Amino acid sequence: MSLSLIAQSIGESATLKLNEIASILRAKGDPVIHLGGGEPKGKAPMDAILAASAMLNSGEVRYTPPDGTPALKKAIIRYTDEFYGWRPAPENVMASGGAKQAIMSALHAIINPQEEVIYPAPYWVSYPEMVKLVGGVPVPVHPEDGGFIPRIQDIEQVTGSYTRAVIINSPNNPSGAVYPAEFIADVVDFCERRSLWLIMDDIYHRLIFDGREPVNCYQFTKDRSNNSKLIIINGVSKQYAMTGFRIGWAVGNTKVIEAMTNIQGHETSGPSALLQHAAVGAINGIQSIVKNMRLTLENNRNILMEQLRSFDGVIIDEPGGTFYSFPDFSHYNKDSVALSKFLLEKVQVVTVPGIEFGMEGHLRISYCGSIKDITEGIERMKWALDPNSPNELYIGERKLVRDWT
Repeated sequence: MSLSLIAQSIGESATLKLNEIASILRAKGDPVIHLGGGEPKGKAPMDAILAASAMLNSGEVRYTPPDGTPALKKAIIRYTDEFYGWRPAPENVMASGGAKQAIMSALHAIINPQEEVIYPAPYWVSYPEMVKLVGGVPVPVHPEDGGFIPRIQDIEQVTGSYTRAVIINSPNNPSGAVYPAEFIADVVDFCERRSLWLIMDDIYHRLIFDGREPVNCYQFTKDRSNNSKLIIINGVSKQYAMTGFRIGWAVGNTKVIEAMTNIQGHETSGPSALLQHAAVGAINGIQSIVKNMRLTLENNRNILMEQLRSFDGVIIDEPGGTFYSFPDFSHYNKDSVALSKFLLEKVQVVTVPGIEFGMEGHLRISYCGSIKDITEGIERMKWALDPNSPNELYIGERKLVRDWT
């Protein structure tokens, strides 16, 4: 079978594949613990459910404009005004079938074949593949100090004549790192001076801990005209625990939003009317759900950090946000794929190999599940990896005996 060059160059999503594996194991009745997940376990806001129910009961669920319903765009405008201090016009806003689709539409609109897109490592698994899908060249940036926080010098060193755009994701998936305001200011200034597009993937921007406030990238802009190359991406999936609703959005200059809308109109048409209605309910509804989720996740993070510190060989950078951690397990195995498979096979704990995010030796461990899953999952991992652990482990009524060193 002959497939396109782009199709041949794209790999499957590691995180989605692991979700599938975990679902299959659970369906078989296996006591799998999924510490690789990327969705909060809380329920969607009641305001979202009621809004969707009202529309469903009306029976009037029709096509929507390709850039989103007026009601959702109005809610996004209010949201942007509240969190970014900028009140965009409706033509500056496009709703989409998730933040991922908004990023894809943006890349389609701004990237020509062989142009480069820069993003710091560790990075979300989809960035390289998304850039390839539009014919671009992905350019990961590894901080010189080997950590999770980039400097503007790291960005500058890989910027060349083919560089077209920079993607920044803070708080970061997979590390949970929150980039300092100074770095965000530097990258905004750098992109404006070099006339580069800057895509701010802010999907986790309200899920930050330790009393911090979200960094507002827009406060650092000098160019607020219709020539601005700043695109802000967000959505309801993470902060409102509405991953399955698949509603995101982009805010940018009118030219790029028009181009993105035209592209989206041909690819998928407008997002679901029902789910946009639910998103309006969430954005305009009671916001305590976000605060409560943040407090729950912060507590889960603290428990996970305490558990991980019981390992002798694990190096940990405490996450400042999201619901991910990215500890270094290279003391046990530098091959993160082999290590992840080992943990799944021996103790049925799902983790995501660090190499998928651009850093070998690490595992992405999520703490968005229950405290029971976190503590039992880490207990199983420690038993599998630490030769000083007891030789036996019970998973339910099943006794495991460690027959490896």
